[in-house]
Amino acid sequence: MLKSTESPGNGTGPWNFTLPKDAIVTDEYAPLLPEDERTAQLVHQRLIQEVDVKAVEKLGPDRSVEAVEMATRALLAEVGPALYGERKERVIRRIVDDAVGLGPLQPLVNDLSISEVMVNSPDEIYFERDGIIYLSALRFRDRDHVSLVIDRIIAPLGRRVDESSPFVDARLPDGSRVNIIIPPLVPRSPTITIRKFRPDKYDMQDLVGIGTLTQTVADFLRAAVQLRLNIVISGGTGTGKTTLLSALSAYIPERERIITIEDPIELKLHQRHVIACEARPPNIEGRNEVAQRDLLRNALRMRPDRIIVGEVRGAEAFDMLQAMNTGHE
Repeated sequence: MLKSTESPGNGTGPWNFTLPKDAIVTDEYAPLLPEDERTAQLVHQRLIQEVDVKAVEKLGPDRSVEAVEMATRALLAEVGPALYGERKERVIRRIVDDAVGLGPLQPLVNDLSISEVMVNSPDEIYFERDGIIYLSALRFRDRDHVSLVIDRIIAPLGRRVDESSPFVDARLPDGSRVNIIIPPLVPRSPTITIRKFRPDKYDMQDLVGIGTLTQTVADFLRAAVQLRLNIVISGGTGTGKTTLLSALSAYIPERERIITIEDPIELKLHQRHVIACEARPPNIEGRNEVAQRDLLRNALRMRPDRIIVGEVRGAEAFDMLQAMNTGHE
């Protein structure tokens, strides 16, 4: 990994633009050469004209990527026959990511060492790794390019973001949580924040091992879960509330029925007998909203042994306290 002052993109050589001083550049994340960028855009335009990308997307994530990559290689052989090696592969990856992925965000989403991705504007993309925020050298072409990626995120979920509903929570297919907010609430540019889902689950011993809590506290929390006590986990953004909750859930016996209520869904529990409920925002007419408190009330009729509310931030707090007072855990 190199700082931008040590890499192409500092206004010298074939790169004829200046990267931000603190930009992080790797082979995978470095901007394309200007001529390669022009080639990529030309191939992408041909791809849109000659391939029904919408139909290809219906094949599923893996098959759609394979189909678009095959078409891209064929078109690139015509448009850029001089490209070869890793330089050619980087151009192909960029085109495929733009066609069926999340554009310049895709390599960051694919990187398992990255925990958060933040888009402030087309030319400001940040990511968090090991608790440190870095400025990436990746960038969008313009605000329309950012909006295109936003549509790709929320369209499959049946959600919308526009002037009447200028922010939305969503999730990626892998479970990563996404927040989007658009102008005029953020006048500069549409903003995207992705809290990535970890495929590996931390258990309590992992948390003890990395110093998140002591063994004494872990033993106390295990006893609290096993004794069916009510537990509230509180903390700031990014402090590991969901991670701790997922780890604690391992102490719930398999024989118990668990109802989870979230907005959006992100918990991955260890048990099989789990009913996951997700709140629904209002539609374009402002109707048919299902709030977390509605789901909580309904959960009381579903014969729950345990009710887990992923995040309490509104009127559902009152209903949760009522449920606690009536003996529900």
